[in-house]
Amino acid sequence: MSQAYDVIVVGARCAGSPLAMLLARQGHRVLLVDRATFPSDTVSTHVIHPPGAAALRRWGLLDQVVATGCPPVGRYSFDFGPLVLAGAPGTADSPYAYAPRRPLLDKILVDAAAAAGAEVREGFTVDEVLLAADGQVDGIRGRAAGGVSVVERARVVVGADGRNSVVAKAVRPAEYEERPPLTVGYYSYWSNLPTDTFEAYSRPGRGWAVCPTNDDRTLVIGGWPHAELAAHRDDVEGTLMAMFASAPAFAERIRDAKREERIVGTSVPNYFRNPYGPGWALVGDAGYCRDFITAQGITDAFLDAEGCADALAAALAGADYAAAMAGFQRSRDARAMPVYQMTLQIAALQPPDEQMVHLVSAMAGNQDAMDAFARLNSGVTSPTEFFAPENVGRLVGNGG
Repeated sequence: MSQAYDVIVVGARCAGSPLAMLLARQGHRVLLVDRATFPSDTVSTHVIHPPGAAALRRWGLLDQVVATGCPPVGRYSFDFGPLVLAGAPGTADSPYAYAPRRPLLDKILVDAAAAAGAEVREGFTVDEVLLAADGQVDGIRGRAAGGVSVVERARVVVGADGRNSVVAKAVRPAEYEERPPLTVGYYSYWSNLPTDTFEAYSRPGRGWAVCPTNDDRTLVIGGWPHAELAAHRDDVEGTLMAMFASAPAFAERIRDAKREERIVGTSVPNYFRNPYGPGWALVGDAGYCRDFITAQGITDAFLDAEGCADALAAALAGADYAAAMAGFQRSRDARAMPVYQMTLQIAALQPPDEQMVHLVSAMAGNQDAMDAFARLNSGVTSPTEFFAPENVGRLVGNGG
């Protein structure tokens, strides 16, 4: 059968829509499908760190996100109990983070893909990923709500449909660096809890974060070890409030606030998957997933979409597919693996070791060092660069 599309993208949220948009802008024939309709919500920390905001600016979409009324966040603070580090998370070119509600953000992304020329089918369920006789993926079988089953063919089918990806289930990619869920997190939205800062609080066995979002609401997300999931399932709000009491100033603020929506919870596994094979690719959480505690999911999805788009565009233009996609995987892992490993360490919710205590104590009150720490946690600076001995020496002020 003839291939009607160059690429079919399954999943139209933070990885799939940008990928479809970028490929369509280059003139490729793209079909983008999602079982959801937009606007719609999804479980998410929905923080976009400055590198993610920079991607939105490159795509010409940041102004639309700002126009939703989502406030810019130019300050991150990290409360460790005995001390607080607070600094600027971005760069001169991209100084702010944003935390737009997902119905608003995802609608902007889907519409951008359609405006670029991608064919978008919402409310479309993929029932089967199709394989040719030689084992190469060459299409999908699916249906719109209430519709008949249809077959669509493409040179490449991309799974951008999250950790439960139908594409990943069909192709069974190799996984590596896997870890089970480490934390369980719960979040909701409060009114009368004003802040212009991304606030992170770390306590032994506990952690939470606060960030402003749309409509004068504030996102509050907190968590504890996954091993304690059953112990606190029946009183999540009580457990959250007991946790907040370990930071008395914050506990007083949230007592005066009002929770406006239900509390939502989740936990996620940690893994990398081989992101490509004959006729298929994976992006976003379908390709790798990390604990939400560092709120890197959306930013990672944006950067992953850009890298995959570049590799696919090269392959569609005649470059060797396997070589192009292998380059994408190497670049992805080189960028993401250090942050992934740091995320696993943070998600363990263990007290810091002596070296980390010394480093954090030495940075306190030094604005340049605290800015550097904020850029580490926003993803601007790689942990490899930040924790290099010469950089640590400079931050603690002893030259070594």
